[in-house]
Amino acid sequence: MGLVERDDGWRIPDVFWAQIEPLLPAGKEHPLGCHNPRVPNRNAMNAILFVLRTGCQWNSLNGTGICSSSSAHRRFVEWVEAGVFEMIWVKALADYEEFVGIDWSFLSMDGAMSKAPLGGEKNRSQPHRPRQAGHQAEPADRSQRRAPRRRRRQSEPQRLQAGA
Repeated sequence: MGLVERDDGWRIPDVFWAQIEPLLPAGKEHPLGCHNPRVPNRNAMNAILFVLRTGCQWNSLNGTGICSSSSAHRRFVEWVEAGVFEMIWVKALADYEEFVGIDWSFLSMDGAMSKAPLGGEKNRSQPHRPRQAGHQAEPADRSQRRAPRRRRRQSEPQRLQAGA
């Protein structure tokens, strides 16, 4: 029993599912037929859309009761490789074009194709000392480093014996 026990408005509506279901590839059966049956496609899609909408981690699905995280992620990878989400996107665009119409007169492009204005200088600063290696950090007080001295082991004081 998970946190989501009934339809809470986050599930795929029947009308939308009727359009998505034909786009899904047929599931593969286990070669030996000995494992648990596959999670229903609708549950897996509900779980995938839950992760995409909320931004939660895949493992958080285990607490919701929709579908296990491993099943949902495995199905997500399967469907991405099959191009299911791209087909859904294309169908949604076509439906939107049919009912509302896409205004193609206004287009916007987002991208960075130029040099960053605050990208820094081209050449790196040179070391202060001639023998300073590039990977060595300079001490805050800029004093010369010295090799650590070896401490001599101090012997334990002799214990007095009773009778001595």
